Amino acid sequence: MDKKNIKKVVLAYSGGLDTSIIIPWLKENYNNCEVIAVSGNVGQADELEGLEEKALKTGASKLYVLDLTDEYVDEYIIPCMKAGAIYEEYLLGTSHARPCIAKGLVEIALKEGADAICHGCTGKGNDQVRFELTIKHFAPNMPIIAPWREWDIKSREEEIEYAEAHNVPLKINRETNYSKDKNLWHLSHEGLDLEDTGNEPLYEKPGFLEMGVSPIAAPDKPTYIELEFEAGIPVALDGKKMSAKEIILALNKLGGENGIGLLDIVENRLVGMKCRGVYETPGGSILYKAHSVLETLCLDKMTMHEKQKLAITFAELVYNGQWFTPLREALSAFVDKTQERVTGKVRLKLYKGNMINAGVWSPYSLYSEEIATFGESDYNQKDSEGFINLFGLPIKVQALVDGKGNK
Repeated sequence: MDKKNIKKVVLAYSGGLDTSIIIPWLKENYNNCEVIAVSGNVGQADELEGLEEKALKTGASKLYVLDLTDEYVDEYIIPCMKAGAIYEEYLLGTSHARPCIAKGLVEIALKEGADAICHGCTGKGNDQVRFELTIKHFAPNMPIIAPWREWDIKSREEEIEYAEAHNVPLKINRETNYSKDKNLWHLSHEGLDLEDTGNEPLYEKPGFLEMGVSPIAAPDKPTYIELEFEAGIPVALDGKKMSAKEIILALNKLGGENGIGLLDIVENRLVGMKCRGVYETPGGSILYKAHSVLETLCLDKMTMHEKQKLAITFAELVYNGQWFTPLREALSAFVDKTQERVTGKVRLKLYKGNMINAGVWSPYSLYSEEIATFGESDYNQKDSEGFINLFGLPIKVQALVDGKGNK
């Protein structure tokens, strides 16, 4: 990439620390190029306030704010939920947002005739891979600028110093400088005291949690909810028909109020290092739980077990930025087939961080009370004798070969 040829750059812009200082840095280091900021709205709410004014004041020529919320939910979140995709307990809140945002980024870059796309991901993180693999899928010849792999800045403290020197307005300070990612699915926290794995997260400190409360502060009375699904997709909450996005937003409120969805883990990043993160995913945790409960009724044993195995692969693909790949698409096709009869209603009791099963119903239920009962039924218990003889035949033969026959 010849810097002389870079006259117009499309920047993935969040208004956070990294992308805020990238605008003046690009103009300083890429021949005063035009910088077009693009922000993908995936439900980060108040973080979008004042974004245009800030981008223009910092040196961008314009700002696009793309409303991706429906696309994000319907084409990324729900497919992952139906798959049961979980990466080391993590519900993929940042992972599946990145390909959605990057797709929109490429669309603007092509529309504007940009010479390059720029992102603010660090060389230590996963997001650089997620953004760039998506860009390669939609614009394989597009040059990519990653300042963290070029500049001399070594830390977030030095970023703040750069911002102050260039009069870049910031909403953070040195004491509250957690690295955060927020959307309608989750909020992540990294850095500062969390970098010491021996430190307990400050769940009870005012301002730390943003999507809910600590279980300690949750009500002493449980909250009951009922979720309805059709072919694996959530369609109603407490009897009211709603879109999947509306259900997630409503569950965020209910879950947050009851201390649901807090996760503190040390995860294995794609680049090889371990990293500690604290996640808030109140609505998502409820949705995954309810969907999983319904599947216990509707899926046969072999399908469920195979689906659980493939869920790990699905989650790894999403975490590793490989959304737009033949394997992920093939797995989604498999998942969709398994979901054809995952229809019914689930009742959960939310109480101080817990999600407790309180009832599940489905017109496609494979559970038969008449067969499973401990009471009298038509089930012939003598049938098990022949089954056990056949099922155990290889074990018996091996024992005889080993000389373990009765003497």
